[in-house]
Amino acid sequence: MGENDLGEFLRARRAGLTPDEIGLPAEFGSGRRVAGLRRGEVAQLAGVSTEYYTRLEQGRARQPSEQVLHALCDALRFDDIERRHLFALAGGAAGRQDRTDHPVRLRPALRQVLDSMELASAFVSDRNLTVVGGNALWALLFPGVAELPRQERSMARWTLLDPRARLVWCDWERVARDYVHGLRLAAAAQPRNQRIANLIGELMMRSPEFPAWWSEHRVRERSTGLKRLRHPVAGDLELQYEIFTSVADPGQSLVVYTAQSGSPSEDRLRLLASWGSEPARS
Repeated sequence: MGENDLGEFLRARRAGLTPDEIGLPAEFGSGRRVAGLRRGEVAQLAGVSTEYYTRLEQGRARQPSEQVLHALCDALRFDDIERRHLFALAGGAAGRQDRTDHPVRLRPALRQVLDSMELASAFVSDRNLTVVGGNALWALLFPGVAELPRQERSMARWTLLDPRARLVWCDWERVARDYVHGLRLAAAAQPRNQRIANLIGELMMRSPEFPAWWSEHRVRERSTGLKRLRHPVAGDLELQYEIFTSVADPGQSLVVYTAQSGSPSEDRLRLLASWGSEPARS
């Protein structure tokens, strides 16, 4: 994370809005020399002075009040995810100690859940976005990830750095951007997490696309959706994914890929599952 992520996030979101989108009169859009809204317009909508808002964007005003943050969220038309992200950048999560100083182990109960899924590809990731365990079908579906050393076993890292990922994901750019947006959220929620900071640094150095996408300050949290894959053995697959957070351990999330019942993708998953039954080791 940078020294002025809050200001850069506000600036990026301000540049992405037009006067028409927020209901300003049409004359506000004439003769404009800046992309998006002006600082003064955002300040007026939020009920703060232009000088104070300018200091916020420049990183010279620290720890704005909750009232100001809510007003900025309303002025910039933030959704729930963007609103939570802004509060995290403003220090809402800074006082919490990030628990990254000890290895995360996959709980036995979650391991049992993984191994019981015969026609679902499933894995568990920790708060560092590292895969701590996956079932046999996940290892067969994503062998490039399963074979990585534990410290490097990240779906985001693999997607953005391994050239083979571009062949696996049919919509590689969309998937890669989603991981960048999710990484933004994780970094803001865990500002002291050195593992996530190291991952961001590595992606900055090694991924051609990452720096530009990161600078957009987009945030998005997906807990369900459809992904299209091309497996060298099973062929094309359309899989629905769901993400579940463990109540017993909120730091671990279970990600499950399933195919629609009776679909060609289900038949292809069944074929892939027949290759072997050795569970992926965490």
